[in-house]
Amino acid sequence: MQILIAFIIGAVIGIGIHFQLHQRLTRGVVLAPMIGAVSAGLVWTILTWAGVGIDTPWPWLAALIVPIVVTYPAIILISRLRVAHDSNEKARLKIG
Repeated sequence: MQILIAFIIGAVIGIGIHFQLHQRLTRGVVLAPMIGAVSAGLVWTILTWAGVGIDTPWPWLAALIVPIVVTYPAIILISRLRVAHDSNEKARLKIG
């Protein structure tokens, strides 16, 4: 059941990253929290299957660090790709 805490931690970190970064209107509001939640849950699952218990600090630290390391660059990349795609489409359609 502690994996739910990892999912919640990842989602909260994703929400913070979503509102911290620019170009919020180019991506959905749920994208960053989902990336954060999935990455935190995945690392928690991997560590649990590897035999690392919840009585050690490693799953808890991983649930805090991995969503930051994964979500921050992913959202920056997705935002840049969306802005570039939108500008190419505007140029192709000769609007704006």
